[in-house]
Amino acid sequence: MQLIIQKGSQEIGGTCIQLSQDGTTILLDLGLPLREESKPVDLSTLNPDAIFVSHPHQDHYGLIVDADPSIPIYMSELSKRLIDAARIFSHQPPLSNDFHFFKPLIPVDIGPFKITPYLMDHSSPDAFAFLVEADGKRLFYTGDLRAHGRKGVLFERLVEDPPPDIDVLLMEGTMLGHTSNNFPTESAVEDKIVEMIKGQRNTSFVICSSQNIDRLVSVFRACKKTGKTLVVDVYAPWVLEQMKLVSDRVPNMFWDEVKVIVPNPQYQVVKTDPEFFGNFQNEMFNPEHRIKPREILAAPADFVQAIRLSGSKFIEGYLTDSPVNVVYSQWLGYLEEVQDQYGADVLNRLRDDSRINFVYAHTTGHALLEDLKRLASSLSPKTLIPIHTECRDDFKEHLENVLELEDRQMLELT
Repeated sequence: MQLIIQKGSQEIGGTCIQLSQDGTTILLDLGLPLREESKPVDLSTLNPDAIFVSHPHQDHYGLIVDADPSIPIYMSELSKRLIDAARIFSHQPPLSNDFHFFKPLIPVDIGPFKITPYLMDHSSPDAFAFLVEADGKRLFYTGDLRAHGRKGVLFERLVEDPPPDIDVLLMEGTMLGHTSNNFPTESAVEDKIVEMIKGQRNTSFVICSSQNIDRLVSVFRACKKTGKTLVVDVYAPWVLEQMKLVSDRVPNMFWDEVKVIVPNPQYQVVKTDPEFFGNFQNEMFNPEHRIKPREILAAPADFVQAIRLSGSKFIEGYLTDSPVNVVYSQWLGYLEEVQDQYGADVLNRLRDDSRINFVYAHTTGHALLEDLKRLASSLSPKTLIPIHTECRDDFKEHLENVLELEDRQMLELT
């Protein structure tokens, strides 16, 4: 088996791993870089027989839109639905590649390769690691994972019952060189939201990704504990509808404690594509589920609004003598490093407004060092290769059998 990290050996984002055996080539992830100065993988140099996508974050799937449409793309069905949700609300058509859906622990055979997906805990639902076997060699790619989210039991199961005889472990190291701040777990984020909203006199906003289902659950649970009603825009309920594919315990717009606000741009998205949305559009317009801004303004202390960063401008409509709570609950880099995110300029300005109680409450979607050490010890690989990290040199300080590869450097597994 031949291994080439096409991108990701010293970078977070843009991940692409190439594996070849007996004339067959597969890719594990094909992502867009997170930073503007980083060049994406040159697809013209690749001719894979299949592409496996670990989860629906753009830094792992974003380049498949440019891939030859005849190349089979393997991912979970929920991942495909979440990718299409993001695209349709961004006024882009659903992807039309040759998709095939895998399920946890059910192997997929591609030529000499056997690929087994392992469902993992991450800030994206349906995030997978992959065990790849060929010619008597076994490689385990972690994808993005953690142990401290609402699905942490998945990590524990892997540590307690790992696949044996791993030759190569490709391990993500996003958090090496970073701290977990004051929120080491998803439960800690929930507790902070409760603290912020329980005595509110004005409305509260929680800024988070609508596809971070763990975070939406944390916001919902905080509202439940404090007697508040959770308000979401149309995109979030559509995402939550897709989650019914794997769970009926995720909050959605049919629950009494959830109301939907319908911004006109999202209204137009749903109305112009009735075939895509089906009966959802009828439910969205049902007065039983909807709420209008004037109703929130009439009793703002009763509501907590979960919005995306792009919706920061809506906060300005609630500024009065009673401060508005703003809980920023995603990567701080969108405000302080990668400042091209829509809405970042508005929120950065509002952070210093005396009418805003701004709080940062976020836990990472990636494994902390101690958990990486536990996983490496459990899998006990002959070779451990860092990936998805900006602190590659730290691996050798903390872990054994570390081999550093450069992007596009080939390793023969013998």
